[in-house]
Amino acid sequence: MHITVSLSEFRSEQSRYLDVAQREPVEILSRGTRRRAVVVSPDFYDRAVQALEDVEDIRAAATARQEAGGISHTDLKAELGLD
Repeated sequence: MHITVSLSEFRSEQSRYLDVAQREPVEILSRGTRRRAVVVSPDFYDRAVQALEDVEDIRAAATARQEAGGISHTDLKAELGLD
């Protein structure tokens, strides 16, 4: 959930909307319809960035597994001299 305010509303009551942003995102519109910004709490921002980094790490790991190919259990045992 979020609230939406005009840029002029945000300017006139910045402190209030910064307080609101600690609980929920505040969407700021310019000229009534165009999104200019979304203000969020530092905690929300940090969690969002961490989630994006986690997704990137998961994708990179999946790509690396595909590129590396695989080795069968039998071949691994032979390579390690465990036949």
